[in-house]
Amino acid sequence: MPELPEVETIARDLRPRLVGAVIVGARCTWARTLRTHEPNAFAEAVAGRTVESVGRRAKQLVIALSGGAALTVHLKMTGQLFVVPSAAPEDPYIRLVLELADGRELRFRDIRKFGRVGLYGRDPVTGELVAEVGGAAVFAAIGPEPLADEFTVREFRRLVRRRKGRLKPLLLDQSFLAGVGNIYADESLWRARLHPLRTAATLRPPDERHLFEAIRAVLTEAVERRGSSIDDYTAPDGDGSMQERLDVYQRTGRPCRRCGRAIKRLVVGARSTHLCSWCQRLSPAERKSGAAILRTMTGGAGQAPASMSRAERTKRAAATRRATARAAGNLGSRAAG
Repeated sequence: MPELPEVETIARDLRPRLVGAVIVGARCTWARTLRTHEPNAFAEAVAGRTVESVGRRAKQLVIALSGGAALTVHLKMTGQLFVVPSAAPEDPYIRLVLELADGRELRFRDIRKFGRVGLYGRDPVTGELVAEVGGAAVFAAIGPEPLADEFTVREFRRLVRRRKGRLKPLLLDQSFLAGVGNIYADESLWRARLHPLRTAATLRPPDERHLFEAIRAVLTEAVERRGSSIDDYTAPDGDGSMQERLDVYQRTGRPCRRCGRAIKRLVVGARSTHLCSWCQRLSPAERKSGAAILRTMTGGAGQAPASMSRAERTKRAAATRRATARAAGNLGSRAAG
């Protein structure tokens, strides 16, 4: 699932294409793509509105429209957005189309149909996106943005010291911190030299600072590199390159870039988790409490995982899917730029 850097990249790619565009209609071929309206009501509600801005909150795109409304787009596993001429061929995985007055279309492509698009208004008092005036804000349960200027190490410490759970699930908890997912949680913990099974309650002030700095550094670099194109993620201007710089994620059995020992994989909360067990150590007490999870560890010294060939096939298949999506979006010609 695209994380903060990938969604931020898509927002930046879409911004010059969409801001100022007028929506004249909408077509939906998979009704469940819409989380707030049925297709006809959605088309009527967006028609005539102008795109005022394109941004991001956590892992969702936020497209602000005239009249105090906004679209939220949660890409989930296979969602992709392209702006194309209306005459461009439409492949069978297009779930939602916004028709623009200048003859272009914003197309939401989603092979697995997990992505969701919502249309919300703004509370006149708070300015927050809401389903109805006086109702709960759409992002009320989402934690702070880790790259925001106002998000300081002091604020991070305050949040961490309220928690007692293991670090890996904590970083994945969107109510704790917005936008961090499996890839960048693993990368941040490796940079901070903290084991994924370490508990928040055991962190000392230097540990808290190291983790705070690692999270911000990893996410900043990933944004600069347009995210990690590992599975189906691609943006209107093409793939990201952060996957070439990852230190632990999906590197099971390969040497740690810091100590040379093998990267290992274990399963934490049903999520694949990658680490260097030498650089990221656990205390004896935490090893004992996490013994059942540690038994899932794979990736011996100097030994690539038995599933490496399968992993490589998966990567090649994902690259093919991304290339097909870009062709469907007519990205090469930039005719819709």
